[in-house]
Amino acid sequence: MFISRSLRAKATQLRSSPLQIRNRRRSYYTVDHPDPTPFSETESAILSSALSRVPTHGFSQKALKLGARDAGYLDVSTNLFPRGTFDLVNYHLVTRRMALKEEVQFPELDTQSGNKLGVGARVRILALARLRANKDIIGKWQDAIAIMAQPSYVSASLSELARLSDEIWYLAGDKAVDASWYTKRATLSAIYSAAELHQTQDQSPNFIETERFLDSRLEDLRKVSSLAGGFGGWVGYTAQSAVNVLRSKGVKI
Repeated sequence: MFISRSLRAKATQLRSSPLQIRNRRRSYYTVDHPDPTPFSETESAILSSALSRVPTHGFSQKALKLGARDAGYLDVSTNLFPRGTFDLVNYHLVTRRMALKEEVQFPELDTQSGNKLGVGARVRILALARLRANKDIIGKWQDAIAIMAQPSYVSASLSELARLSDEIWYLAGDKAVDASWYTKRATLSAIYSAAELHQTQDQSPNFIETERFLDSRLEDLRKVSSLAGGFGGWVGYTAQSAVNVLRSKGVKI
């Protein structure tokens, strides 16, 4: 996934109007109203099967067609997906986000400090778990980034990135609804996006280099003395640095 000027601008705008968000409730995920699965049974069957074809065929129409056949449907069934390969990318994003709730179990104590696990440590665990969920398709994720960067899909991609950030903070136990609500989520979006871009070049076992990169960005954030004043520049630097690394490798984004 990726960060863009639109996200930074939105975060700045929202931060400047704290009175508007003090009583804000989560619009798409609450304990009483969980985020519904946005895929029908047929769509899930085809997209799930197609995703298993991605390591070989990438996020492509061929993967979609083979997925339809694997699920017992005709090739024409791919017409269910008007956005084509982006729908396949989006399926991975949505299902991996929704799986965090069931798949991540927190230890009672922080292994480093021995203290009770705090919200920040939980955020790290969740972000790392989500990154590692890219394992099977990471070899084709640069293609997915290029698809998400297309003008038609930027808005939907940013919306899903925002949902992921919100989900991570929520599952980490952050219940604050003050003026920091948007800042924390936009910040995490920038960190996660940069880490995921870095991950596409990571050849280390179990993505240990990506884990170090994530920890470094989180530490950088802790060192920012005035988040309100330095946030925009920090996000821009974090995002652009990651994009420049990929461009140096020939990735067209």
